[in-house]
Amino acid sequence: MTQNKNGVWVSWNKNLTHKYTSLYKITSEKELQEVVKNSDKIRVFGSKQSSADIASDAETLIDITSYNKIISFNDSEKTITVQSGILLGDFIETIENKGWCIPCLPDINTITIGGALATGTHGTSGKLLSEYVKKCSLILADGTVKEVTDKDELIHALRVSLGVLGVFSEITFQCELIYTLHVKEGPENDKFWLPKIEERLKKHDFLRILWLPHTNKGYVITGDKINPNTEIKEDLGPKYLKHRRTASKVLYKYTHIFPWITAIANKLLYKGFFSSTKEHKGSLYQATVTKSRGSTLELAEWTIGLDVFPKVFEELKKEINKWSNKSFIHIPMDIRFVYKDLSWLSYAYKKDTVTMGCVSRNAATADTYEAFKSIEKIFLKYGGKPHWAKRFTAKDAELTKVYEQWNAFKTLRKELDPTNKFLNPYLMEIFNEKRNN
Repeated sequence: MTQNKNGVWVSWNKNLTHKYTSLYKITSEKELQEVVKNSDKIRVFGSKQSSADIASDAETLIDITSYNKIISFNDSEKTITVQSGILLGDFIETIENKGWCIPCLPDINTITIGGALATGTHGTSGKLLSEYVKKCSLILADGTVKEVTDKDELIHALRVSLGVLGVFSEITFQCELIYTLHVKEGPENDKFWLPKIEERLKKHDFLRILWLPHTNKGYVITGDKINPNTEIKEDLGPKYLKHRRTASKVLYKYTHIFPWITAIANKLLYKGFFSSTKEHKGSLYQATVTKSRGSTLELAEWTIGLDVFPKVFEELKKEINKWSNKSFIHIPMDIRFVYKDLSWLSYAYKKDTVTMGCVSRNAATADTYEAFKSIEKIFLKYGGKPHWAKRFTAKDAELTKVYEQWNAFKTLRKELDPTNKFLNPYLMEIFNEKRNN
């Protein structure tokens, strides 16, 4: 274990900075127990890529990325046990080498497993990553280890818990045999793809839609399981498609000053990068979009019931198409689908849901990105839920209305952490806790 003293923690896009008294890098569960037990205020961080101020701003910090070992496999049950600091990309590579997969595909592979679980990371046309946890060890506020399995009632609160019930240590995941997807991509008019969502979710194994504001188009991605030996006519589109990020950065450079430029930029980006069709195949990870993020950005994401989404979408589209407002949204807006579960703070608690992401390509000017505010207002109006690792301003009063188990979770949190050891100032506001506690 190593310790640094009196430093400054800086997020990946440099939007968040906080002083700390002690920062530890640990490599064993025993070290993790020791640091948690002997700390008054503590937070754990990994790759620092959350847009929410959730990972630091405490006297003591733990950099969990050095706690990253593969512990064991159970070949007969197709389970893998890992330390919580392992990066998702390394985890994916390991299980794929075993001929396994987890049918949940987050958008980014550079986050830690522990952070992904705590904040409700999800893929598309599946469940949250945390729903595949079979058992885990949790370091409680007093430094003791609590073993939790998927048969325990506590698991429903723990699967998405923001790191406030304890610190994930070792985690066992249930995997499945790997499969191959035949993926087709292409643009469709909003009037065509919107009413076909439920039909396509039944028909396809994978569905994702990248909505392109100010173009009346969505870029639809479908995937179907096939025999890996099936031959397809592969078409990856023009070679210049790989330069979309660079083009976006240039076109959106001054949109925080002149928001109306965004509408023009979106139309240009659609013509250049979203107007062609593509077709390919590969394993779940090869064929879809899990990747490292090559440039800093800021994100908000909201989740709404599948049955309500068309109404919310039409209201959102109408609002952002008004030239009188400043909510000109950078493309694409990522639309994905999460199936219902029983996790208390899940976005999909007891209902199938649609998630809709909103990105600002200019991370440094994200505080003046009006789209974040407009989207939050509309989604909250219909009972939408914010992604825990992304930008939102809702607090206890709003969250109580959209999470059925919010108060039950708050009661449990106080039982497990009576001194608020795991709460930083941001989380104090989220849970409406007084700072002198």
